[in-house]
Amino acid sequence: MNNTQSTGLIFELSKSGRRCHRLPKCDVPNSARIDQMIPKEYLAKQVLPLPEIGEIDLIRHFTNLSARNMSIDTNFYPLGSCTMKYNPKRHERIAAFPGFANLHPLQDDDTIQGMLELLHSMQEYLAEISGLPAVSLQPAAGAQGELTALFVAAAYFRDKGETHRRKVLVPDSAHGTNPASAALAGFDTITIKSGANGLVDLDDLKSKLGADTAVFMITNPNTLGLFETQIQEITELLHAQGALVYLDGANMNAILGITRPGDFGADMQHYNVHKTFTGPHGGGGPGSGPIAVRDYLAKYLPAPIVVKEGDRFRLNYNMPQSIGRVRSFFGTIGILFRGYCYIRTLGPDGLKQVSEHAVLNANYLRARVSEGYEVPHAGPCMHEFVASARKLLREKKVRAMDVCKRLLDYGFHAPTVYFPMVVSEALMFEPTETESKETLDAFAEVMLKIANEDPEVLRTAPHTHIISRPDEVKAAKEPVLRWTKA
Repeated sequence: MNNTQSTGLIFELSKSGRRCHRLPKCDVPNSARIDQMIPKEYLAKQVLPLPEIGEIDLIRHFTNLSARNMSIDTNFYPLGSCTMKYNPKRHERIAAFPGFANLHPLQDDDTIQGMLELLHSMQEYLAEISGLPAVSLQPAAGAQGELTALFVAAAYFRDKGETHRRKVLVPDSAHGTNPASAALAGFDTITIKSGANGLVDLDDLKSKLGADTAVFMITNPNTLGLFETQIQEITELLHAQGALVYLDGANMNAILGITRPGDFGADMQHYNVHKTFTGPHGGGGPGSGPIAVRDYLAKYLPAPIVVKEGDRFRLNYNMPQSIGRVRSFFGTIGILFRGYCYIRTLGPDGLKQVSEHAVLNANYLRARVSEGYEVPHAGPCMHEFVASARKLLREKKVRAMDVCKRLLDYGFHAPTVYFPMVVSEALMFEPTETESKETLDAFAEVMLKIANEDPEVLRTAPHTHIISRPDEVKAAKEPVLRWTKA
């Protein structure tokens, strides 16, 4: 609770002698001396300078801090590629049922049959939705899911004796984690250009595709919000060279129940359960990134997998060709549980409606925003779209970041800014299926109003927040995450 002068607030509330708790008497017997139980070098040399504060001041402090935070429960949050949509509170309550929430990961399989049945069902649901029969629920997030898939690909080619396959092809509009995952998995990344239409340039792909290609990583719909209409031709080209096709499943919420990656040629994909099937996320987690693969790749999946034998379920560790664990225990169970509830609540028809409404909302907002901003690629879009503030930059010296900062004054979170990098001054919007037409209209009106505001007002925005323009790069690289005495 240091004094933060930049906010103009008194942030240091600690006063000596104040308390909001009373510790119980020490229950360690007198004979068990602390200095005998703990090596001397680990004992504190002085009393820790912890904050001292009364309960009411503490409650007000954290309540006021929470009121300054934007969240999906308080504001429209159109972050493109991040899918910040409403999370049903019923699923939160169900996931907190003691019979599930209080399970321990080291319990014997016989004592967790309910949870194992749920997870087995989740494996089957994700297999059906993707059209890929084998599923691992273990990866902790989307980026780890794609890394896991590349480890699976590496193991597959190693078993085939095709270690010469060193190249992973990645479109220039891909998520930044794609080339990073390829490098971590030991591959060389080759960038494939996008055409003027925002889709994969087939001529560039053909020129770089060869016998040394291992995997083509593609997001479909892509990060411009466009469906790769030539996807079947792309997968046929890759398969003709003996390579695998990996689908970045971050945008699955646009095609649920409409088309399946396995049907249009993908061999592997990950899910972002926290995005596609809801779950609280942001600020680094929690997430869940299961992968689905074709049957001939199943033996390489991370162990364990939930299997059913008769009417019983167990964790199968007997997978000698598995790539091994990619995280501790089984997976992010709490998010998988919420995703299970979401799928069961909606069913096949409901999941299809999710995608239909997400696409409808995105196209409606796209049409409204295009009244004041450039939208570089012809529609229709899928669940998201990319606009550009480059006209404002040319005419007013106003950048995309200025537009985003100004949105905060009107009570809206900003869209994703400067991504994908194939569009200059990019503004990436994803309204999701859970927003009403009234919310979209209110947001669009503000966007159009901002486009006509005084440039100096925009360049100095926001004007209604305690902190206006911090050094965001330094904040990300040098975060202050712990209290120190003033």
